[in-house]
Amino acid sequence: MNYAENLWLFFLLLFGIIILPGMDMMFVLASALTGGRKTGLSAASGMSAGGIVHSLYGAAGVGLLATWLPSLFLPLLIGGAAYMVWIGIGLMRSAITVNGDEAQATASSRKAFWRAVITCLSNPKAYLFMMAVYPQFIKPGFGPIWMQGLVMGAMVAVTQFAVYGTVALTADRSRAWLISSPAATIFIGRAAGFLLIAAALMTFWEAFSWSVGE
Repeated sequence: MNYAENLWLFFLLLFGIIILPGMDMMFVLASALTGGRKTGLSAASGMSAGGIVHSLYGAAGVGLLATWLPSLFLPLLIGGAAYMVWIGIGLMRSAITVNGDEAQATASSRKAFWRAVITCLSNPKAYLFMMAVYPQFIKPGFGPIWMQGLVMGAMVAVTQFAVYGTVALTADRSRAWLISSPAATIFIGRAAGFLLIAAALMTFWEAFSWSVGE
């Protein structure tokens, strides 16, 4: 797999996870419904800022391991892939729906931004997810790790803002669609789970080839 193919796979996985209804999307939706489009877009910007922070520590963690503790990189790769399979199976077996009971959000754009950042950064699953996913896609053979981290961070920020910004701009329709289309949200969750498992299996194969090659 070359670098371009690696990035496409990362984008597909990223997009599948971001469009999955969850805490971040519900916060942006609630912000837009209670404070209007400007507040919703501020919340979307806050989520993107939080995503950049997640990306930076994910890339930094991979870089430190690859540089200082290379012997632990392969176990992290395998452990992360196993965690991705576990999440993927959970998503494929779950029935994610939205019932319309979104938490109330502040009507202040500035407060919405910073609360969105805090909401994003206070999600413990996001830290585990990034530490599991980033080692699968950041490879020393593709060039400087910090540069790969910047590229992936930009992809995270742009994709988050595009998805959450759309939710904010179409808040009423988004809410109606999420609530009235449980089958669609279930399908999104299961598709995201399939992508996670597929990416993890590719990582298992690469790890096996690597260990045999050594």
